[in-house]
This record gives sequence, C-alpha cells and structure tokens, in this order.
Amino acid sequence: MAAPNIAALTTITGKTDILAATVTPTAIVTNSASSNKVLKINSLIVSNINIYAATITVELYRSSTAYPIAYKINIVPNTSTVILGKDTLIYLIEGDVLRLTASIDGYLSAICSYEEIS
Repeated sequence: MAAPNIAALTTITGKTDILAATVTPTAIVTNSASSNKVLKINSLIVSNINIYAATITVELYRSSTAYPIAYKINIVPNTSTVILGKDTLIYLIEGDVLRLTASIDGYLSAICSYEEIS
C-alpha cells in the first residue's frame, strides 16, 4: 500500500519511543511495509548516562540500505544532545526504520517523539 496523502489526514497520533542504544544497529522507530501510515519524526534526543564519552550513529534504513543522518556524534558524559528537532524533522515512509548504533553498550539512551499519520 501507499503512504497516506498528508494533506487529507484522518488520524494523527502522537507517540514516544525509548531505546538503550547498543553497538548493534537497533530500531528505535519502525514503519512497517504495509502500515498505510507515514511517521513524522519530531525529535530525537540522545543522553549519555555515563562518566565517559561515547558516540552515536543515527541512520535511516530503507530497502536494505543504511543512510546516515548523524555519524559517530560524540555525546559528552552526563549530557543530552538533540539529533533531530522541529527544524530538522524527517518522515519515515512505509518500510523505513530509524536505527541507532552506540560506540559502547550501556552508555547512551534515546527518546524519539513522532506522529503516526494515517
């Protein structure tokens, strides 16, 4: 199926997903291939909950290909960094996945706010 025409919406549902980032690319938000929805990513915030620095890679995964949005961004200890915000929002069409990869397990956590549009 095709993603909906966002000019003719029937439903917008606000959602928030969380993830403890690992060294393996892991989905924080997935728009399944037959969802009939588009997902508008409003914000992605990554926090370093350790006393040592770590990096985060954020990618849009589409059709078996990873497209980097942010590559090995240093997240300073005991701080948070906004990777995506209202001025840099993206849309996930059907089959898209927003994935995160940390340089070290257990250091970084992420919160993603988005709208499910149908």
